[in-house]
Amino acid sequence: MGRGRDERDNEADLSAGPGPVSRHADGGAAGAARHLGPLRTVPLWLKILTGVVAAVLVGGIAFAGFWFFRLQGNISKAPLNAGGGSTESPANDATGRMQILILGSDTRDGKNSQYGSADDSTGYGKSDVMMLMDISEDNKRVNVISFPRDLLVDIPQCTDQKTKKVYPARSGVMINEAMGEAGIGCAVDTVNKLTGMQVDHFMMADFNAVKELSNAVGGVEVCISDAVFDPDSGLRLPAGTSSVQGEMALSYLRTRHAFADGGDLGRIKAQQGFLSSLTRKIKDEGTLSDPARMLKIADVVTQNLTVDDGLASVPALLTIGNRLKNIDIGKVAFVAVPTTPAPTDPNRLVIAEPAGAQLFSALRKNVDLTDPTAPTTTAPAPGESATPTPSPTETAAPVPPYNKAIQPVTVANGSGVPGRAQELVQALVSGGFAATSQFQAQPVAKTAVYYGPNFADVATDVAALLGIPAEQVIPLPAIQGVQVYVGSDFTTGTAFGSGAPALPSDIVNQTAGDKVCQQANPALIVRQ
Repeated sequence: MGRGRDERDNEADLSAGPGPVSRHADGGAAGAARHLGPLRTVPLWLKILTGVVAAVLVGGIAFAGFWFFRLQGNISKAPLNAGGGSTESPANDATGRMQILILGSDTRDGKNSQYGSADDSTGYGKSDVMMLMDISEDNKRVNVISFPRDLLVDIPQCTDQKTKKVYPARSGVMINEAMGEAGIGCAVDTVNKLTGMQVDHFMMADFNAVKELSNAVGGVEVCISDAVFDPDSGLRLPAGTSSVQGEMALSYLRTRHAFADGGDLGRIKAQQGFLSSLTRKIKDEGTLSDPARMLKIADVVTQNLTVDDGLASVPALLTIGNRLKNIDIGKVAFVAVPTTPAPTDPNRLVIAEPAGAQLFSALRKNVDLTDPTAPTTTAPAPGESATPTPSPTETAAPVPPYNKAIQPVTVANGSGVPGRAQELVQALVSGGFAATSQFQAQPVAKTAVYYGPNFADVATDVAALLGIPAEQVIPLPAIQGVQVYVGSDFTTGTAFGSGAPALPSDIVNQTAGDKVCQQANPALIVRQ
């Protein structure tokens, strides 16, 4: 059936546009529109510009999101400790002083299987490289302390945080074995125990990380005095400066025989030289300010990196990078822990004293290792004093109710520093304790003043004279009189916690600003 005339007329009226019907009450909207004037057409160029901006914003957000999730997905993590826990409040990653333990794993899993079988690296693997990076609070200095893997240390009791299996404490064990059973956290606890410091984070990389990072930066320049070939690592280099990357960079860092006398200390200096060169290249080429290059490097690093829970995020890693990018390379100090051959095994090392105690004391006091005489500019580590304790002559002390000259006081030298006891005996005699004697004692980390029955007041005055804190004055009924047991935390001066440690003049092997040519091992020199 067709439609009627009325319906057709209505259609005609609507299609005719505004007419008398637009003035009806239900056409108010159309009537109001007449007061706005004619509609303006948006220029084509503005449409195009708006579209381009929108596309860039959407693309940028998508790009940033892609990289964020990619990098975040790359990161592997593990517990920071293995039962040792933390004795300090967590550091502020953005502004606080920070210690990061850097580990190179010798694991043969996955991409590393070509370097040996899984039997060569049981459990969690051993730490092929161990360095403690210490970033100052003001971001002006970085210390990188290397620990030889042949160093014999005491490993504390550790608990595998995955299996909850407890491994007992061990003495005289190579430091690279610390993480083999209970994981990376056990290596952290071992370094905490050894240095008296508190590691805030760790970063562990494997063999593949070295290859890919060196490729990502286009090679790293190294220098050696003579042409060498090490068949064990595959390192082959001509005399002078070469650029190494990929397998050759890994061989350079892994070789144990190519440098100096073929021992671990020569290897450490070569590793430090490599890192110095890498630091210079990244700084000189502006890599840290180039987002594209940084993304490439970040992708490589995160694919081969294991960190603690506190660093297991892209923002946390960026925070560390931002702190490092403006540091003067002349204030990046590379140091090796002072060592000497172990008395029980010449192929193993032990910490050389007093230099080792002096180094750890300097680190705890936040001393500038490139200029030990400079005053500290930031707060010292907990338990350390940044300013000298006032001597007794600077404050008025009451006359004691006893005769100082006849009180039995002994000084037990457990500091590891020859002559420390005599130095403190002289200070005590000068302070009126004329009956003071001394003897050599077993090394200890912490100084204490022990006292027998009825000698509490004498012990208090002796501690005050030497600036030893009251909480380190301890009753010990088995002794007669007072005994000052000097630990490795009191290696200099006659007031506890005062003065800069007497560091060896050659404690810093090099800074990142130094270009050092490594000495080749004569046994591996290739005659050209």
